[in-house]
Amino acid sequence: MPLGLGRRKKASPLVENEEAEPIRAGLNVPGMEGLDGGVVGLGEAAASEGLPPPPNNMRPRLIFHTQLAHGSPTGRIEGFSNVRELYAKIGEAFGIPSSEVMFCTLNTHKVDMDKLLGGQIGLEDFIFAHIKGQKKEIEVFKGEDALGLTITDNGAGYAFIKRIREGSIIHQIQVINVGDMIESINGHRLIGCRHYEVAKMLKELPKGKMFTIKLVEPLKAFDMISQRSGGSRSASGAQLGTGRGTLRLRSKGPATVEELPSAFEEKAIEKVDDLLESYMGIRDSELAATMVELGKDKKNPDEFAEALDETLGDFAFPDEFVFDVWGAIGDAKVGRV
Repeated sequence: MPLGLGRRKKASPLVENEEAEPIRAGLNVPGMEGLDGGVVGLGEAAASEGLPPPPNNMRPRLIFHTQLAHGSPTGRIEGFSNVRELYAKIGEAFGIPSSEVMFCTLNTHKVDMDKLLGGQIGLEDFIFAHIKGQKKEIEVFKGEDALGLTITDNGAGYAFIKRIREGSIIHQIQVINVGDMIESINGHRLIGCRHYEVAKMLKELPKGKMFTIKLVEPLKAFDMISQRSGGSRSASGAQLGTGRGTLRLRSKGPATVEELPSAFEEKAIEKVDDLLESYMGIRDSELAATMVELGKDKKNPDEFAEALDETLGDFAFPDEFVFDVWGAIGDAKVGRV
Protein backbone atom coordinates (compact mmCIF):
# COMPACT_ATOMS: atom_id res chain seq x y z
CA MET A 1 0.00 0.00 0.00
CA PRO A 2 1.32 3.47 -0.77
CA LEU A 3 3.29 5.24 1.90
CA GLY A 4 1.28 7.56 4.08
CA LEU A 5 -2.05 6.09 3.08
CA GLY A 6 -3.19 4.00 5.98
CA ARG A 7 0.07 2.25 6.80
CA ARG A 8 0.58 1.13 10.34
CA LYS A 9 1.05 3.65 13.11
CA LYS A 10 4.64 4.35 14.17
CA ALA A 11 5.87 1.85 16.72
CA SER A 12 7.12 3.34 19.96
CA PRO A 13 10.77 2.62 20.77
CA LEU A 14 11.27 -0.57 22.73
CA VAL A 15 14.43 0.55 24.44
CA GLU A 16 16.92 3.38 24.53
CA ASN A 17 20.49 2.14 24.79
CA GLU A 18 19.05 -1.34 25.25
CA GLU A 19 19.41 -3.22 22.05
CA ALA A 20 18.66 -6.70 20.87
CA GLU A 21 20.08 -9.02 18.29
CA PRO A 22 18.35 -12.31 17.62
CA ILE A 23 19.95 -15.55 16.74
CA ARG A 24 18.01 -17.11 13.93
CA ALA A 25 16.87 -20.70 13.74
CA GLY A 26 16.55 -22.99 10.76
CA LEU A 27 18.50 -24.95 8.14
CA ASN A 28 16.30 -26.43 5.46
CA VAL A 29 18.14 -27.19 2.24
CA PRO A 30 18.81 -30.66 0.82
CA GLY A 31 21.80 -31.57 -1.30
CA MET A 32 24.46 -29.57 0.49
CA GLU A 33 27.05 -32.36 0.46
CA GLY A 34 29.15 -30.75 -2.26
CA LEU A 35 29.57 -27.30 -0.72
CA ASP A 36 33.26 -27.69 0.12
CA GLY A 37 34.33 -24.86 2.37
CA GLY A 38 30.97 -23.15 2.11
CA VAL A 39 28.95 -21.48 4.80
CA VAL A 40 25.80 -22.92 6.32
CA GLY A 41 23.17 -20.37 7.33
CA LEU A 42 20.95 -20.59 10.37
CA GLY A 43 17.98 -18.44 9.43
CA GLU A 44 14.42 -18.40 10.74
CA ALA A 45 12.81 -20.33 7.88
CA ALA A 46 12.37 -23.66 9.62
CA ALA A 47 11.13 -21.97 12.77
CA SER A 48 8.24 -20.29 10.95
CA GLU A 49 4.78 -21.75 11.35
CA GLY A 50 3.55 -23.80 8.43
CA LEU A 51 7.04 -24.83 7.26
CA PRO A 52 7.67 -28.42 8.45
CA PRO A 53 11.25 -29.68 8.67
CA PRO A 54 12.49 -31.76 5.73
CA PRO A 55 12.40 -35.57 5.97
CA ASN A 56 15.52 -37.19 7.41
CA ASN A 57 16.68 -38.55 4.06
CA MET A 58 16.55 -35.06 2.54
CA ARG A 59 18.50 -33.23 5.23
CA PRO A 60 22.04 -32.07 4.54
CA ARG A 61 24.82 -34.49 5.43
CA LEU A 62 26.98 -31.96 7.18
CA ILE A 63 29.13 -33.06 10.13
CA PHE A 64 30.34 -30.59 12.74
CA HIS A 65 32.69 -31.03 15.69
CA THR A 66 31.58 -29.73 19.05
CA GLN A 67 32.58 -29.53 22.70
CA LEU A 68 30.97 -28.23 25.87
CA ALA A 69 32.52 -24.83 26.53
CA HIS A 70 33.52 -25.64 30.13
CA GLY A 71 35.33 -28.77 28.96
CA SER A 72 34.43 -32.14 27.44
CA PRO A 73 35.54 -34.70 24.86
CA THR A 74 34.89 -33.76 21.23
CA GLY A 75 31.57 -34.86 19.78
CA ARG A 76 30.31 -35.05 16.20
CA ILE A 77 26.85 -33.82 15.27
CA GLU A 78 24.89 -33.90 12.03
CA GLY A 79 21.36 -34.00 10.66
CA PHE A 80 19.96 -30.83 12.26
CA SER A 81 17.80 -28.37 10.34
CA ASN A 82 17.37 -25.53 12.85
CA VAL A 83 18.78 -24.24 16.13
CA ARG A 84 16.44 -26.30 18.32
CA GLU A 85 17.53 -29.48 16.53
CA LEU A 86 21.17 -28.39 16.81
CA TYR A 87 20.75 -28.14 20.59
CA ALA A 88 19.02 -31.54 20.63
CA LYS A 89 21.94 -33.09 18.76
CA ILE A 90 24.40 -31.52 21.20
CA GLY A 91 22.33 -32.92 24.06
CA GLU A 92 22.42 -36.39 22.50
CA ALA A 93 26.17 -36.19 21.95
CA PHE A 94 26.91 -35.37 25.58
CA GLY A 95 24.01 -37.06 27.36
CA ILE A 96 22.37 -33.89 28.66
CA PRO A 97 18.88 -32.41 28.11
CA SER A 98 18.84 -30.01 25.15
CA SER A 99 17.23 -27.45 27.46
CA GLU A 100 20.58 -27.15 29.27
CA VAL A 101 22.19 -25.54 26.21
CA MET A 102 22.05 -21.74 26.52
CA PHE A 103 23.93 -20.64 23.39
CA CYS A 104 26.89 -21.58 21.21
CA THR A 105 30.08 -19.81 20.18
CA LEU A 106 32.23 -20.60 17.16
CA ASN A 107 35.91 -21.48 17.45
CA THR A 108 36.26 -20.33 21.06
CA HIS A 109 35.15 -21.75 24.40
CA LYS A 110 34.98 -18.27 25.93
CA VAL A 111 31.80 -16.22 26.38
CA ASP A 112 32.75 -14.07 23.41
CA MET A 113 29.72 -12.34 21.95
CA ASP A 114 31.66 -11.52 18.78
CA LYS A 115 31.85 -15.29 18.12
CA LEU A 116 28.21 -16.03 18.92
CA LEU A 117 26.60 -18.59 16.64
CA GLY A 118 24.25 -16.48 14.57
CA GLY A 119 23.11 -16.39 10.96
CA GLN A 120 25.59 -18.84 9.47
CA ILE A 121 28.16 -21.51 10.23
CA GLY A 122 31.30 -22.18 8.23
CA LEU A 123 31.71 -25.85 7.41
CA GLU A 124 35.03 -25.93 9.26
CA ASP A 125 33.85 -23.96 12.30
CA PHE A 126 34.11 -25.69 15.68
CA ILE A 127 30.98 -25.34 17.84
CA PHE A 128 31.28 -24.75 21.60
CA ALA A 129 28.07 -25.19 23.57
CA HIS A 130 27.59 -23.13 26.73
CA ILE A 131 25.29 -24.84 29.23
CA LYS A 132 23.48 -23.66 32.35
CA GLY A 133 25.50 -23.03 35.47
CA GLN A 134 24.77 -21.16 38.69
CA LYS A 135 21.43 -19.46 39.27
CA LYS A 136 21.28 -16.07 40.93
CA GLU A 137 18.62 -13.58 42.03
CA ILE A 138 19.46 -9.88 42.23
CA GLU A 139 17.51 -6.83 43.35
CA VAL A 140 18.23 -3.79 41.18
CA PHE A 141 17.28 -0.17 41.73
CA LYS A 142 16.34 1.45 38.43
CA GLY A 143 17.69 4.95 38.98
CA GLU A 144 17.86 5.84 35.26
CA ASP A 145 15.67 5.27 32.22
CA ALA A 146 18.21 2.93 30.60
CA LEU A 147 19.81 -0.01 32.37
CA GLY A 148 22.68 -0.32 29.90
CA LEU A 149 21.90 -3.80 28.62
CA THR A 150 21.98 -5.28 25.15
CA ILE A 151 19.70 -8.31 24.95
CA THR A 152 19.83 -11.13 22.42
CA ASP A 153 18.20 -14.56 22.26
CA ASN A 154 19.28 -18.01 21.20
CA GLY A 155 16.40 -18.73 18.81
CA ALA A 156 15.12 -21.45 21.12
CA GLY A 157 13.44 -19.58 23.94
CA TYR A 158 16.29 -18.12 26.02
CA ALA A 159 17.08 -14.40 26.15
CA PHE A 160 20.47 -13.46 27.55
CA ILE A 161 22.79 -10.50 28.04
CA LYS A 162 25.00 -9.71 25.07
CA ARG A 163 26.56 -6.46 26.24
CA ILE A 164 26.76 -4.29 29.36
CA ARG A 165 27.44 -0.61 28.76
CA GLU A 166 30.31 0.74 30.82
CA GLY A 167 29.20 3.07 33.60
CA SER A 168 25.58 1.95 33.44
CA ILE A 169 23.38 0.75 36.31
CA ILE A 170 24.00 -2.90 35.48
CA HIS A 171 27.74 -2.33 35.04
CA GLN A 172 27.93 -1.36 38.71
CA ILE A 173 26.47 -4.72 39.78
CA GLN A 174 29.43 -7.08 39.55
CA VAL A 175 27.42 -10.30 39.80
CA ILE A 176 25.58 -9.60 36.52
CA ASN A 177 27.65 -10.64 33.51
CA VAL A 178 27.61 -10.95 29.76
CA GLY A 179 26.20 -14.36 28.83
CA ASP A 180 23.74 -14.53 31.75
CA MET A 181 20.34 -15.88 30.73
CA ILE A 182 17.35 -13.84 31.94
CA GLU A 183 14.99 -16.32 33.57
CA SER A 184 12.47 -13.91 35.09
CA ILE A 185 11.80 -10.26 35.98
CA ASN A 186 9.68 -9.53 39.08
CA GLY A 187 8.49 -13.12 39.03
CA HIS A 188 7.39 -12.98 35.39
CA ARG A 189 8.93 -16.01 33.73
CA LEU A 190 10.64 -15.17 30.44
CA ILE A 191 11.51 -18.61 29.09
CA GLY A 192 10.14 -18.73 25.56
CA CYS A 193 10.20 -14.94 25.05
CA ARG A 194 12.06 -13.23 22.20
CA HIS A 195 14.73 -10.59 22.71
CA TYR A 196 12.48 -7.64 21.86
CA GLU A 197 9.85 -8.78 24.39
CA VAL A 198 12.45 -8.87 27.17
CA ALA A 199 13.90 -5.51 26.08
CA LYS A 200 10.42 -3.97 26.13
CA MET A 201 9.78 -5.26 29.65
CA LEU A 202 13.10 -3.82 30.88
CA LYS A 203 12.29 -0.49 29.27
CA GLU A 204 8.84 -0.36 30.88
CA LEU A 205 10.07 -1.03 34.43
CA PRO A 206 9.26 2.07 36.49
CA LYS A 207 12.14 4.44 37.18
CA GLY A 208 12.93 5.02 40.84
CA LYS A 209 11.86 1.56 42.02
CA MET A 210 13.49 -1.77 42.78
CA PHE A 211 12.97 -4.83 40.60
CA THR A 212 14.08 -8.43 40.96
CA ILE A 213 15.83 -10.25 38.15
CA LYS A 214 16.63 -13.98 38.13
CA LEU A 215 19.59 -15.01 35.99
CA VAL A 216 21.39 -18.21 35.04
CA GLU A 217 25.06 -17.90 34.17
CA PRO A 218 26.86 -20.24 31.77
CA LEU A 219 28.91 -22.99 33.39
CA LYS A 220 32.54 -21.90 33.39
CA ALA A 221 35.85 -23.73 33.32
CA PHE A 222 38.55 -22.59 35.72
CA ASP A 223 40.37 -20.60 33.01
CA MET A 224 37.14 -18.73 32.22
CA ILE A 225 36.62 -17.36 35.74
CA SER A 226 38.00 -13.85 35.42
CA GLN A 227 36.98 -10.22 35.39
CA ARG A 228 33.93 -9.78 33.23
CA SER A 229 33.95 -8.20 29.80
CA GLY A 230 31.43 -5.60 28.78
CA GLY A 231 30.88 -7.41 25.52
CA SER A 232 31.45 -5.81 22.16
CA ARG A 233 29.26 -5.32 19.14
CA SER A 234 30.09 -7.43 16.14
CA ALA A 235 31.00 -5.50 13.04
CA SER A 236 28.08 -5.32 10.65
CA GLY A 237 28.47 -7.47 7.59
CA ALA A 238 31.15 -9.70 9.12
CA GLN A 239 31.20 -13.15 7.58
CA LEU A 240 31.97 -16.36 9.44
CA GLY A 241 34.10 -19.06 7.91
CA THR A 242 36.11 -18.85 4.73
CA GLY A 243 33.60 -20.26 2.29
CA ARG A 244 32.75 -18.87 -1.11
CA GLY A 245 29.02 -18.58 -0.51
CA THR A 246 26.28 -18.23 2.06
CA LEU A 247 23.23 -20.38 2.60
CA ARG A 248 20.43 -17.83 3.03
CA LEU A 249 17.14 -18.88 4.57
CA ARG A 250 13.85 -17.02 4.49
CA SER A 251 10.53 -17.24 6.29
CA LYS A 252 8.83 -17.56 2.88
CA GLY A 253 10.13 -19.47 -0.11
CA PRO A 254 13.09 -21.82 -0.50
CA ALA A 255 16.56 -21.26 0.90
CA THR A 256 19.22 -20.36 -1.65
CA VAL A 257 23.00 -20.51 -1.87
CA GLU A 258 24.29 -17.03 -2.64
CA GLU A 259 27.57 -15.19 -3.06
CA LEU A 260 28.87 -13.26 -0.08
CA PRO A 261 27.29 -9.81 0.21
CA SER A 262 28.64 -7.19 -2.16
CA ALA A 263 30.32 -4.02 -0.91
CA PHE A 264 27.07 -2.16 -1.62
CA GLU A 265 25.04 -4.63 0.40
CA GLU A 266 27.45 -4.54 3.34
CA LYS A 267 27.29 -0.74 3.50
CA ALA A 268 23.50 -0.75 3.17
CA ILE A 269 23.07 -3.42 5.85
CA GLU A 270 25.24 -1.47 8.28
CA LYS A 271 23.26 1.74 7.70
CA VAL A 272 19.87 0.00 7.98
CA ASP A 273 21.02 -1.67 11.21
CA ASP A 274 21.84 1.80 12.58
CA LEU A 275 18.37 3.00 11.55
CA LEU A 276 16.75 0.04 13.32
CA GLU A 277 18.49 1.08 16.51
CA SER A 278 17.51 4.72 16.06
CA TYR A 279 13.82 4.08 15.38
CA MET A 280 13.05 0.85 17.24
CA GLY A 281 15.77 0.42 19.85
CA ILE A 282 16.99 -2.92 18.49
CA ARG A 283 19.97 -4.03 16.44
CA ASP A 284 19.45 -6.95 14.10
CA SER A 285 21.87 -7.44 11.21
CA GLU A 286 19.86 -10.37 9.81
CA LEU A 287 16.70 -8.26 9.70
CA ALA A 288 18.68 -5.42 8.09
CA ALA A 289 20.01 -7.83 5.44
CA THR A 290 16.47 -8.97 4.65
CA MET A 291 15.31 -5.37 4.26
CA VAL A 292 18.21 -4.56 1.92
CA GLU A 293 17.42 -7.64 -0.14
CA LEU A 294 13.76 -6.58 -0.40
CA GLY A 295 14.69 -3.05 -1.44
CA LYS A 296 17.67 -3.38 -3.73
CA ASP A 297 15.60 -4.15 -6.86
CA LYS A 298 12.56 -1.98 -6.13
CA LYS A 299 11.89 1.04 -8.37
CA ASN A 300 10.32 3.38 -5.81
CA PRO A 301 9.59 3.64 -2.07
CA ASP A 302 5.95 2.57 -2.48
CA GLU A 303 7.02 -0.77 -3.98
CA PHE A 304 9.52 -1.14 -1.16
CA ALA A 305 6.86 -0.38 1.47
CA GLU A 306 4.53 -2.98 -0.02
CA ALA A 307 7.30 -5.57 0.05
CA LEU A 308 8.03 -4.78 3.69
CA ASP A 309 4.34 -5.04 4.63
CA GLU A 310 4.07 -8.40 2.87
CA THR A 311 7.22 -9.95 4.31
CA LEU A 312 7.81 -8.10 7.61
CA GLY A 313 4.39 -6.67 8.42
CA ASP A 314 4.53 -7.77 12.06
CA PHE A 315 7.16 -5.10 12.76
CA ALA A 316 4.79 -2.27 11.74
CA PHE A 317 7.58 -0.02 10.52
CA PRO A 318 6.64 3.70 10.56
CA ASP A 319 6.53 5.54 7.23
CA GLU A 320 9.43 7.87 8.00
CA PHE A 321 11.59 4.86 8.89
CA VAL A 322 10.74 3.20 5.56
CA PHE A 323 11.69 6.40 3.69
CA ASP A 324 15.00 6.56 5.54
CA VAL A 325 15.76 2.90 4.80
CA TRP A 326 14.94 3.46 1.14
CA GLY A 327 17.29 6.43 1.14
CA ALA A 328 20.07 4.44 2.82
CA ILE A 329 19.79 1.70 0.21
CA GLY A 330 19.88 4.28 -2.58
CA ASP A 331 22.90 6.03 -1.07
CA ALA A 332 24.78 2.73 -0.80
CA LYS A 333 24.03 1.92 -4.45
CA VAL A 334 25.71 5.11 -5.67
CA GLY A 335 28.56 4.94 -3.17
CA ARG A 336 27.45 7.67 -0.77
CA VAL A 337 28.25 6.98 2.88
